[in-house]
Amino acid sequence: MGNIKIEENKICPKCGKTEGQNNFGFNRSGTQRCRCKECGCTYTLEPKRRAYPEEVRGLAIKEFYAGVSGRGVGKIHGMSGSNVYNWIKKNRSGVDK
Repeated sequence: MGNIKIEENKICPKCGKTEGQNNFGFNRSGTQRCRCKECGCTYTLEPKRRAYPEEVRGLAIKEFYAGVSGRGVGKIHGMSGSNVYNWIKKNRSGVDK
């Protein structure tokens, strides 16, 4: 008999089936991709989150309001200035006026 490998975590997010889930290469961050034979949906098993921690976001927003430019804040923390500007926009919309 051949090796039958059953992986419990391979569940299609679209149709919910566990049978017919094949490996489908790797994404750019190196995590395993899968494809469902039933519906053709491709998905990542355990996607890596590429988000900055809330502490860094809060500190960047405080520095921006203290007078440092968005680009300057980005240089200090080693990130893009557009990240800082996007966080400022989100923070403004969440604040009651």
